[in-house]
Amino acid sequence: MSAAADTVTTAGGASAGGTSAGGALGTVRHLVAHEVRLLASIGRWVARRPHGIGRGRAFSYGRGQGAMMFGFGFVSVLESVCMAVLLRNHPAVHRVVFALDVYTLLLIVGMHAASVTRPHVLDDTRDEAFLRIRRAAHVDVRVPLAVIASVRRELVTTHEKRDGRLDLAIGAQTTITLELSSPVRHFTFLGRPKDVTMIRFHADEPEALVREIRTALEPVQELT
Repeated sequence: MSAAADTVTTAGGASAGGTSAGGALGTVRHLVAHEVRLLASIGRWVARRPHGIGRGRAFSYGRGQGAMMFGFGFVSVLESVCMAVLLRNHPAVHRVVFALDVYTLLLIVGMHAASVTRPHVLDDTRDEAFLRIRRAAHVDVRVPLAVIASVRRELVTTHEKRDGRLDLAIGAQTTITLELSSPVRHFTFLGRPKDVTMIRFHADEPEALVREIRTALEPVQELT
């Protein structure tokens, strides 16, 4: 009886360890993929090649965070200069720190580049019309127009976590609220699925986007 109990415990421990290892590997994979998308966005930004627009219409959202990203970049450069002075007598360590600083600065530039090159997209030219809501390289939600119950211009500066709601603030604010008649699946930064029925997000020109969404919804609502 004791031996059987020990066997079960060992099997359970091995299974848990394997699951934990698989989860850790998946996390690393998502982080690496995210950083690759950020670095690729810099090339798209330089070449002025936005991502995933196709026949749709693009709506920007990154203007509100430009000053903040510039501030992050300035702090990163200042920190690199300070470390160069502090580590001037330790060249080997300084090379490592300098490489990390340069990579950090690239990620900051990549964040802004991803916001510029991955705008929201409204595409009503296909049989399955959709609104693609994005934030940099880590959020990309495709919402069929058929499931949009209502859309409104709404400035929100306080965002509390709530089941079934996705808040995509830029500069600590969202300007558009989208309510859905049926849930849409969203994948979190680490790849976990989450069903949402309300999405609050930011657009640089919210009135124009809300107007375009309502216009695109008219034929869909007539059909339904």
